[in-house]
Amino acid sequence: MKKKLYKHSLLLLVAVTGIYFSACKKSDSPYYDYTNTIQTFKGSAMDYLKSKPNTFDSLLLVLDRFPALKDSLTNQKVTLFAPVNENFAASVKYLNQVRKAGGRTPVYLKTADPVELEFMLSKYIVRGNLTTGTYASTVDGISVTAIDGGYPMHVKAIQADASGFVGGGATTLEYSDMFGSTIKLNWITTTTNAVNIKTNNAIINILTPLHNFGFDEFTYRLDQ
Repeated sequence: MKKKLYKHSLLLLVAVTGIYFSACKKSDSPYYDYTNTIQTFKGSAMDYLKSKPNTFDSLLLVLDRFPALKDSLTNQKVTLFAPVNENFAASVKYLNQVRKAGGRTPVYLKTADPVELEFMLSKYIVRGNLTTGTYASTVDGISVTAIDGGYPMHVKAIQADASGFVGGGATTLEYSDMFGSTIKLNWITTTTNAVNIKTNNAIINILTPLHNFGFDEFTYRLDQ
């Protein structure tokens, strides 16, 4: 009887130990160091945007007005902070509320001043392929240059906590228009919903729907 009881206890101990070590594998540990994986898309950045109906329709409409920017997103090495439909809708809606209150006719993406619209759109495209690792190495983030006119922007990586492990979660990016100022209170900042989407020529980061396209300059620049 004692021999059977000892054997049963030994088997139970082995089973519990196995469960413990199995639960402590790196992939299952609450302290696993999260790696922000790069999604790969076979095609150009333009191909990727076209592959997502009801997400980038407004961006594609605007890009159709600017062949040089379309070419950059097709053939050049760039990083795109991609605005979604909601980003444009909010900005157009507010612009036309202001115009209506002033007795002026509405302005839409197809009819907006091309110089001003291209300037704003260019802020979302940066030269070179930059993944989150580029920004994660510095606490304060880095300055980057927009594709048109060398306009300065700023990117900062924010790593969320996960399962009680500080900095162990997914990485998001803060993308800021500095308006030529080093004082952060003067910046307009948006964040990303998805990052590190790798196409044949570009890295794409998708912006949160809460962002107003133009970094709060849409009405100022187009209400002329």
